[in-house]
Amino acid sequence: MMERRMLTEKQIEDFQKNLIEEEKSAVTIEKYMRDVRKFFIYAKGRTIEKELIICYKKELMDKGYAVNSINSVLASLNSLFRFLEWEDCRVKNLKAQRQTYCAEEKELTKAEYLRLLEASRERPRLFLVLQTICSTGIRISELSYFTVESVKRGEIRVSCKNKTRTILIPGKLRKLLLSFVKKSRIFEGYIFRTKNGNPLNRSNVWAEMKKLCAKAKVNSTKVFPHNLRKLFARTFYAVEKDIAKLADILGHSSINTTRIYLMSTGREHRRKIEKLGLVLEVEGDIT
Repeated sequence: MMERRMLTEKQIEDFQKNLIEEEKSAVTIEKYMRDVRKFFIYAKGRTIEKELIICYKKELMDKGYAVNSINSVLASLNSLFRFLEWEDCRVKNLKAQRQTYCAEEKELTKAEYLRLLEASRERPRLFLVLQTICSTGIRISELSYFTVESVKRGEIRVSCKNKTRTILIPGKLRKLLLSFVKKSRIFEGYIFRTKNGNPLNRSNVWAEMKKLCAKAKVNSTKVFPHNLRKLFARTFYAVEKDIAKLADILGHSSINTTRIYLMSTGREHRRKIEKLGLVLEVEGDIT
């Protein structure tokens, strides 16, 4: 009789160690572990087999999770099963037609970004965090690379996902950052730090940004660090029209990822469709 295959805490810990050894980014590891632990709770000591994974996928669908979100979870689980050599447990992603436009209620506009800046003027550190992310297109996890030493050089060398890229700091931003560190008496190391001297993380910045929503009159669904990176991407592309260069700046391995950043809103998409002039207006009712 075949022994029951169970998922244990030890296996999950070993999987995490393997992700670290593969030099996955801290954000990626955090995301994978979150997905794996949610599945671990779902499994509740049951035998791990493909039928169980399929049921879990169906449950996520029934709960109304977006296709991309479900596929992201499955990618985490498939990675775990590959590590454990449980290849028979791996399941296929859901198929979905590529969306040609994004939800308007989630896309931050330049005007809204400027209102957030105005609302953050009395909070110098946050004021500069917003501008640093939005004017360079960095990931929130890459804020820690902004040190006194690197800003003085005028460029940031970022190592992420087994790649190293150089980020040039706009002259105006560099001037603002150097003024900030001087007034804050930060002589070396991280510029954006907590009271304990640790670098700001995603949750720190996210929480501070949410406090600006009411004052800036911006819907809270639009206000999170990654939307600043996407605004940089759309603004850069509108000027340069060079998606390959933009992909390099953002640190994307695939241009397809960059294309997602450049999707227009539903309103903008509809406006472009209407400009085609393929609908004939008539007076009165059509009989």
